[in-house]
Amino acid sequence: MALKEKLFEKIEGWRPRTTKLLKEYGDVKVGEVTIAQAIGGVRGVRCLTTDISYLDPMEGIRFRGYTIPETLEALPKVPGSEMPYVEGFFYLLLTGDIPTEEESADVAAEFKKRSKVPGYVLDVLRAMPEDSHPMAMISAAVVAMQKESEFVKKYNAGISKMDYWDPTYEDAMNLLAKLPEIAANIYRLKYKNGELIAADPNLDFGGNFAHMMGIDKPYDEISRLYFLLHSDHESGNASAHTGHLVSSTLSDMYYSISGMIDALAGPLHGLANQEVLAWIQGVMKKMGGKIPNEEEMKKFVWDTLNSGQVIPGFGHAVLRKTDPRYQAQREFCLKHLPDDPIFKFVDGLYKVVPPILEKQGKAKNPWPNVDAQSGVIQWYYGLKEYDFYTVLFAVGRALGVCANIVWDRALGYPIERPKSLTTAMLEDVAGIK
Repeated sequence: MALKEKLFEKIEGWRPRTTKLLKEYGDVKVGEVTIAQAIGGVRGVRCLTTDISYLDPMEGIRFRGYTIPETLEALPKVPGSEMPYVEGFFYLLLTGDIPTEEESADVAAEFKKRSKVPGYVLDVLRAMPEDSHPMAMISAAVVAMQKESEFVKKYNAGISKMDYWDPTYEDAMNLLAKLPEIAANIYRLKYKNGELIAADPNLDFGGNFAHMMGIDKPYDEISRLYFLLHSDHESGNASAHTGHLVSSTLSDMYYSISGMIDALAGPLHGLANQEVLAWIQGVMKKMGGKIPNEEEMKKFVWDTLNSGQVIPGFGHAVLRKTDPRYQAQREFCLKHLPDDPIFKFVDGLYKVVPPILEKQGKAKNPWPNVDAQSGVIQWYYGLKEYDFYTVLFAVGRALGVCANIVWDRALGYPIERPKSLTTAMLEDVAGIK
């Protein structure tokens, strides 16, 4: 396949760079670690390597060097769509090159060939308790397919370390191709009386997902956009890091992505979008469904902050401007749902909150992040089951984590094993008697 050949070409050119850095410059320091970082979740410690994406404080996430607007502009679009192929985007994540229309269509065709979900996966999902969380279901579905791993088969047969990336790539392609159907089936099983919708072989990744969900156009457009925007966020966020950590033990892609999903399920990570939407709806209910004017919105925001509460969906640990992922979704809303009451409320917050947070002086970044908008769109198109929102996040995040793991194997990254210190050791470092 053209993508695999291109990837191999890139890997062969990249390996000498990594080898040279390790052999000739391995002792060069790239930073220092403070006690606050050692206790506080290793935040900001520069100790991982990825070329798939980078979070720029001013420009937001860059995929292979391209900003989100540049990515959306440059990638080939699905025929009749405003949004790019998810498959073409995966080509970009793997190779760093913008694919042609033919190359994007080639990856789409390859995904279709690999998209059939084994029957036993549906058996596993049907056997789970009715009140199982959708994230538990997709994690179980992914790990259930572990026996399909090409990497395990090749590893057990004695494959060379230099070739580990090859079956890992095959696992990535096989797993990603199946995720839209797995996710849609979970939705239909849990919320639509188990009435599944068969895949349409003529549709692309995002279009087929929307079809199997049973949601009409232009939901296919938001699916493509949503998966792209949530795909990767450097390697240090909890879900991406978990996927990397699990795979560093040479666990296969199925174990790794299942672990990634488990990390994403936590309320401090992937659940933020549903929490923001629930908060907005709660506030709207208190206001009797009324959309406040600008002065009323300002008063509400100040009253909220002065009571010691926060405005969810605003602020980011790294970004120092409006999250481009938020902006891309806002533009979609302005075009497709400008009169939706919830969007109007969110848009009102967007206009008044940042200046107020700046004046208050407590927030390093007063601008909205991706979660301030995500749930609004899903709700508008009828996807009103909060617990499912993070499954959408998982499908998108798998794109970036799979690409990272393929490159981890290609460059021979070792098992991850940071060193721990005791509290007493930290006290000694601090000079505490």
